[in-house]
Formats: sequence, structure tokens, C-alpha cells
Amino acid sequence: MAAESGAATEETGVFETDSWQTPVSEIDKLVLAAMKKEGLRPAPPCSDEIFLRRVHLDTIGMLPEPKDIRAFLRESSAAKRAAVVESLLKREEFADYWTMKWCDILRVKAEYPINLWPNGVQAYHRWIHNALRTNRTYDEFARELLTSSGSNFRTPAVNFYRALQGTEPEAIARATALTFMGARVDAWPEARRKGLEAFFSRVAYKGTAEWKEVIVFLDPAVNNPLKTVLPDNTAVTIQPGHDPREVFADWLISPDNPWFTRNIVNRVWSWVMGRGIIHEPDDMRPDNPPSHPALLDYLEKELVAADYDLHHIYRLILTSRIYQQSCVPRKPHKKAEELFACYPLRRLDAEVLIDALCTITGVGESYTSPIPEPFTFIPESRRSVRLADGSITSPFLEMFGRPPRDTGLESERNNAPSEKQRLHLLNSTHIKRKISRGRRLWLDVMKRQGEPREVVDHLYLTILSRYPTREEGLTISNYFQTPGINRRHAAEDLVWALINTKEFQYRH
Repeated sequence: MAAESGAATEETGVFETDSWQTPVSEIDKLVLAAMKKEGLRPAPPCSDEIFLRRVHLDTIGMLPEPKDIRAFLRESSAAKRAAVVESLLKREEFADYWTMKWCDILRVKAEYPINLWPNGVQAYHRWIHNALRTNRTYDEFARELLTSSGSNFRTPAVNFYRALQGTEPEAIARATALTFMGARVDAWPEARRKGLEAFFSRVAYKGTAEWKEVIVFLDPAVNNPLKTVLPDNTAVTIQPGHDPREVFADWLISPDNPWFTRNIVNRVWSWVMGRGIIHEPDDMRPDNPPSHPALLDYLEKELVAADYDLHHIYRLILTSRIYQQSCVPRKPHKKAEELFACYPLRRLDAEVLIDALCTITGVGESYTSPIPEPFTFIPESRRSVRLADGSITSPFLEMFGRPPRDTGLESERNNAPSEKQRLHLLNSTHIKRKISRGRRLWLDVMKRQGEPREVVDHLYLTILSRYPTREEGLTISNYFQTPGINRRHAAEDLVWALINTKEFQYRH
């Protein structure tokens, strides 16, 4: 294979290139200043192949197509990485992937212990997806969730009040603080906790004649003034007829309120970079300070200046050198991960991993629900990230740590590898059937009847998003030409080997 423009060379390795084309950003300056204090240097720039794979996984939860990789490597423009970021932010799959993330946080689930029921789940999921697809501003998104009243089937945002393990003010306040302030109220002083709960003390619920429909409304029977305290210790008196939730929401989304903006920019940073500036991202408290205070302040101000356009924050992060570093640090250091001295290795989400396997092979996945419901049948062509209901699952998703969506905590998702997972990928009939019956995979292979290297290149681009190194190419081409071996069987062996590499299974 002739070297493509911008591709990694044998000298720089698969994961790195030798020079930056990405300009230095304000994010880079702030993070580099913190690194310098600890005697750290950033990792070298990642190669174009690695960047393209990484940014696809981190924005749309999908691997790039081989044709897109080839085109990107041929492109010589210094702005090509920024152009890819812009194109991905506009894709429908961006909304698909981030709807999944928000459904985890907002506990979108039909069955116990969250009982939205199927109709509520579908309405809620569509509302979240539409908000992300149209890039609705984050302050509007949050305010509607907090202040909506009506039927949970016909006013989807009202499901914020349904997707809880209880309907009492304590449960609502706990979910609100966790979701929009990144705070765990159990650690708050009692007066602050009770003050927040009071804003939701007049939320009431009632059923209708329609099965499982619930109306969420402001209780009209309570007509006395409400005196309470905001989380910043500001006392307020709310007159009868005025919804206390609106008072709280107006305070929350005010540009002067650091809770709201700090929480979401920290979450976005954590989602993209694998670790929050404040870590854990939903455990913000005075004794858990940010690793980069100036960076957090900068992102907060940028979000407010951009009128709460979250695409702006994604764009700032994804086009920074800090994001585009190699995953290989220059040297071991106990604070390298905390200070973002390299791109952090982490396993693919369960949904992204099975979607990648299904896309590579062309064989879909089957899903089930513990309780039969109208939306249990899922077309095999549907991506796992598009599953609306946390109750609809599969053995693979359960094994690989998909969150149960019970609490809204980020830690519900478990991306830690296990021996059971390794054995499943290496030795299960589930994976074997996908490879051996993969119509798309074998149609692509059979089109390439010339030199074995064409097949090898295509499989590497499809699975690892890069060309094989010279040594890999020679070794595998020789294997394909072993006397008596069938080309299809050789290709199956290669596919099996590649999907069992950490390079395939991890973000890097």
C-alpha cells in the first residue's frame, strides 16, 4: 500500500504522527499550563486514522466507513479535522448516540423500579431525540423538563417527574440536583436539602382512564404562600398561583448561576475525554475540586456566551490538541490521567460495541423485555444506541455493562472488562454466527478477488479503521496463501482475530 497523505508511518507508529496541524486553542493553553506545573508534557498528536476513528466513536457512536477513511487520508488540508467535527455534529446519528446518553441520565425505562411504561418511554425518547436533533439550547431543554405539567403520554417532558423511584418531594429534589447540578443532596446540610425539596412540594399526580397514563400538575388545593430557600441560601416567598418549579428553574438557568453551566460542561468533557474536570462528573461538592479550575471557568463562560449551545462546547473540545493527543503518554506519571496528558483508553460502550459488530458483519441483534409490551419487537437492523427503553435488552448488553437506568448516576454504566466478556468475544456461538453468516462482510470480501492484500486492507479499514502495518500485511498475506487454506476461512480467522484485539474493543 502506498502511504496516504497524513497517515501514520512505520517510524511514528500506528497511533501517532510527527507534527501538529491542529492550531493551539485556549483549552490547550489552560491544560498545558497545569501539566507544566507537574513537569508533564502532552502526548504527541494522534495519527489521522486514529483521529477519524476516535471522533466518530465519540460523537456518533459508530466506526467510520472504509471509503471515508480513504478519502480523509487523501485530504491534505490543515483544516480537515475541524471539517470532520462539523460534519459529525450535523448527522442524525449524533442525536441517536447522545439521546442514549441522556436516556441513561433521565432514567428512560418502562419497567421496575422506574415505571414509565411503554407509551411514556416512547414519547419521552422522541422528545429527547428531537431536542438533540434540532440542537435545542440547553437552558430551554432543562427548563421544559422542570416546569412541564400534563399527561406523560402527550406532554413528553413531564416524564421527568414520572421517571423516579418515588413521587415525594425528596425523590424529585434528589433527581433534579443530580441531573442539573451534578450534586448528590444526601451530602447537603439539612436546611439546604429541605429548601430544594420545597420547590417540588406542590407537584401532584393522578391517573386517567387510559392505561398507565398519569397527569402531573400543580396541586390547586394548596393556596398559601410558600417560603423557602434556594441552594445558594437566597430566601424566596412564592405567592399562591405561581408555580414554585418555575421560580427554581429561573434561578437554575440564570447565567450568573455556576451550578447549571458547570455541571453540563463538566459532563460533556467527561463524556468526550473519559474523565471529568471534576471527577466523578455527578459528584460536585466543595471537597471535590476541579483538576483544572481555569479550564472549567473558561468552558462555563463559553457556554453562556454561546447562548447554551452545547454543540459549541463539543466543537471546542473535539478541535483541541488535548483531545487529539495520542493515547500513549510520553512517560508514566501518577497524575497523567487526571491532568489529561494523553487521550484516555477506555472500552467501548456495550451498545457501541455490539452495533460495531453488527455493522461489520451485516448480522443484526435480537432483544427482549422481561415483561411483554407493545414495543418489544425491534427490527434487527436497528442500532442498540437507538433502543428507547432501558427494559429492552439482550444478554450481550447485560454482560458488557449497559446501565440499568435506575438512578441516573454515571457510575451505573460499567465499562470494566471481565473474563466472561473476553471468552464471549473469543469463543461464543453468538459471535461465530455473526462472522460466518455475515452477508455484508462476505459480499465485501468476495468483491476483492485479486491480491489477498486487497482483502486484508479492506478488513483492517472496516474493523480497526486503519491500514495494516507493513509487517502485519506481509504476515497475513502469507497466511492467505498457505496451501490448502480457503480464502473465506482465512478471512474469517482474520476477522475473529481483529475483533478480539484491544485496538478494536477500546477507544484510543
